[in-house]
Amino acid sequence: MPFNYLSAKVHFLDDLFVFLPRILKIRIMIRLITFLLVCCFTAFANGKSMQKDTIQVVAVGDIMMGTIYPNGEYLPPNNDCSRSFSMVKQYFANADVVFGNLEGALTDSKVSAKKCNNPAVCYTFGMPTKYVNCLVDAGFNVLSLANNHMGDFGEQGRVSTVQTLKNAGIHYAGLLSCPTAEFVVDGVKYGFCAFAPNTGTVDVRKIPEAQEIVRQLKERCDIVIVSFHAGAEGRAYQNVTRQTETYLGENRGNVYEFAHKMIDAGADILLGHGPHVTRAVEIYKDRFIAYSMGNFSTFSRINVEGVNGVAPIFRIYTTGSGQFIKALITPTIQPNNDRNPRYDPSGRVISIIQNLTKTDFPEQKINISNDGWITK
Repeated sequence: MPFNYLSAKVHFLDDLFVFLPRILKIRIMIRLITFLLVCCFTAFANGKSMQKDTIQVVAVGDIMMGTIYPNGEYLPPNNDCSRSFSMVKQYFANADVVFGNLEGALTDSKVSAKKCNNPAVCYTFGMPTKYVNCLVDAGFNVLSLANNHMGDFGEQGRVSTVQTLKNAGIHYAGLLSCPTAEFVVDGVKYGFCAFAPNTGTVDVRKIPEAQEIVRQLKERCDIVIVSFHAGAEGRAYQNVTRQTETYLGENRGNVYEFAHKMIDAGADILLGHGPHVTRAVEIYKDRFIAYSMGNFSTFSRINVEGVNGVAPIFRIYTTGSGQFIKALITPTIQPNNDRNPRYDPSGRVISIIQNLTKTDFPEQKINISNDGWITK
């Protein structure tokens, strides 16, 4: 029979693979383990984790579920906060991060409440510590503490807030005592920092220092989220001026410069609040900026008339490295009679964001559809 070279070669390889595991088993296992370790090291270098294809971040503006000061008349009926998010929490479902600005302390003590010359216009915001359960039930896992009401009950209020959130498992940042937070959700590592122009908070006006905070977070994290409580307040200040804003004689920062410089330093999502009205959105270097998300759940002592009473729920989609994909605006409204946010079928805040974005950023190539989708 003629010699079949191909058949002989196949038999030779078969015989070889029979013996290879016996001879090289240990060496192969060592190389395999080394390969896997190198892969893991690459994925987790500098504290970073394996990236998902798509990240979903839900963000809302100011949260103040009622205040203990000066007495219980500014708390929800029966001191029950359960309706604060009951009609909107469905829109938070399946998000990796659910963010809000906690506009006031979590405290059961009125000790150290700030003193005002005119109590009639003294807004002192302190929510009972048990109200943290309503935040947990709604799904919030990240809160900003950088705002002008976090110090309304002094250091006692700040300490109580931090301890209450820590015990509840909610991440927080923005005070000088806790400027940043780092956490992992579904294998993705997030860095969070928050800024404001107020005593005891990380200063939004000190941009170089803020950039350094962001750079350090980006070295260790996959996604960096930056919150800022800045800009002048009220319906007369809905526009982003691209200049330093002042209100009641106070420098409230330049939100346009701040947002851009944070993205230059490595931030992926910028979430603004403070003006108590909704502002425009912008995409800069493929990163999403919400300049103000307005009053979201503010039960008392905050004006919710007209444009002050409508607000967006943003659901922001990014790649695993933070690049903007799309976002969805869910429109909400707080009726003056009960103040509990709910879906707004008129979609008023969508048209507000459409118009403000066209006016303030005419150079932007952003499409905001009438049903709330934001795309490039």
